[in-house]
This record gives sequence, structure tokens and C-alpha cells, in this order.
Amino acid sequence: MSPRVLPASFYDRDVVQVARGLLGMRLVRILEGQRLAGIIVETEAYRGEDDLACHARAGKTARTAVMYGPPGRAYIYFTYGMHWLLNCVSQPEGYPAAVLVRALLPLEGLEVISARRAGRSKAQWCNGPGKVCQALGVTGALNGGDLCDPRGELFIELYQPVPESAVQTSPRVGIDRVPEPWLSMPWRFVAYSH
Repeated sequence: MSPRVLPASFYDRDVVQVARGLLGMRLVRILEGQRLAGIIVETEAYRGEDDLACHARAGKTARTAVMYGPPGRAYIYFTYGMHWLLNCVSQPEGYPAAVLVRALLPLEGLEVISARRAGRSKAQWCNGPGKVCQALGVTGALNGGDLCDPRGELFIELYQPVPESAVQTSPRVGIDRVPEPWLSMPWRFVAYSH
């Protein structure tokens, strides 16, 4: 395994730690032979069947089965009838948890990313989870893929860990109908130095 690709052991721990740890890592998509990449600058953690904001709240279904699988897999789902969203499965196999990748700072393949996000400024290319997937060409075809495989089409590399002084936490976005304590859990992480 390439030493730069994050190993499964990185994901095989508490999902909140993984969400924090993914800040500053480099998400890589190989699209038609070209490498597209960006630094992860915003994440959210979703943990277990008890977390009423987590898809696993309904238990194991065809949709959520990947979340119960081995850590370090991609959980990709379609939402609002229009957007693909990328999550990284975390915690030991059998416990459903995942980190939503909410935003990237584009680094590589900028011409392709620009074309895929045509008509938007660079600041708007990857500043939301649906935008990340559109910019990198991530779809449900990659659901269940191994994020630890450097020969794969989607993986995450060690890049520049973000110091605590540059990390902001807040409640997760877009879960207004979820009751407390889940509504206010500070499980959104933003690297605001970038």
C-alpha cells in the first residue's frame, strides 16, 4: 500500500475523531485517467442507530448496508433527487457510522473541475457536499468502494493535518427536524485557516 493513502485503521475508530482527522487530508478521484483532488476542509460525523440525524436510525437497509461494513469504504447516496453525497464509513465493522465530506479546497485537475462546475467562481466549486461530488464526478457507481486502495478510483491521502487552533466546530447542517441532543451535537468540523 502507498504510505500516503490513509489505511483502514485510520477509519476504524470513533467517527467524531475521524471527522476531525480528515480535515487537511487530500481526497483523490481518478476520472477517465485524470487525477482530480482537493483538501478536505469541512466534515460532519454521523454515529450509529441512536443518532437520529444518521441514516442508520432506521437500522440496516439496502441503502445503509455499506455503513455497517468495513471501515474505510465509501458510502455514497442520492439526496433531494439531484445530488450525490460522499461519506467515509468509520468505526468497527457492524457499527454504522460515517463522515460526510462537506467541502474541499480544489488542488489538482482544476480545468476538469472548472468545466464540471461551469459558470461558478472557484470559491463555489466545492463548497458543499453535492458540489464536491459534482466537481469530482463521484456517483453511486462508487458506493462501497475501498477508500484505502491507491489503485482505486476514489481514495484519501495523508496531506496536511490541521492544527486545533484552525478548527471550528458547530452543530451539523440541514437537520432542523432532528430532536435534541442530536440537533446540537458539535459534530461539524471546519478548517477555517484555508
